[in-house]
Amino acid sequence: MTYRLLGILAFIALLVGAVVLTGGQRESAAPVTVEESMPDPGYSARKAHMVQTAPDGHPLYTLDAAQVQQRPGNETVSLRQVQFAFRDDSGNEWTARANEGELSQNSGIVKLAGAVRVNGRLPGADEPADLSTEHLTFDTKAQLLTTSDPVTLVMSGRKLDATGMTANLKESRVQLESAIHGTYLP
Repeated sequence: MTYRLLGILAFIALLVGAVVLTGGQRESAAPVTVEESMPDPGYSARKAHMVQTAPDGHPLYTLDAAQVQQRPGNETVSLRQVQFAFRDDSGNEWTARANEGELSQNSGIVKLAGAVRVNGRLPGADEPADLSTEHLTFDTKAQLLTTSDPVTLVMSGRKLDATGMTANLKESRVQLESAIHGTYLP
């Protein structure tokens, strides 16, 4: 009988031990801390190729750069050694090159700087136009090229120098602002 009693007590002790060990430990609730979100670090890339598409899915413009870097907390992307290609509403292809640039996200504005060269064909023109300046802003939505810097326009073998220019590719109109030198005979 003592063996039975001893066996029952051992079984009860084993059962109590199992319940205590597997029942989990009660822990005090630690306060939950919410970490503040880290600031956006931006992004950076080398030998980047970007394509902005129109609503119909066709490329609106393509942009190649040796280096691309988004500025944290800003909606602009800085570019180095830029090549920019676009097609106007008439289907004419244009290319632009510059040492550096800046792309404002969701605005369609591309700013180019440093040895800017633009080449393309104005609608109705037989030969391409070549434009050079130090700073140029291109509004991709309005298809408007603007600069307030000295600019050289070579078209049909004739050269015009001016300070400031607006080229509206939709309307096939180039307006030189001031200090215009050169002659152009149609």
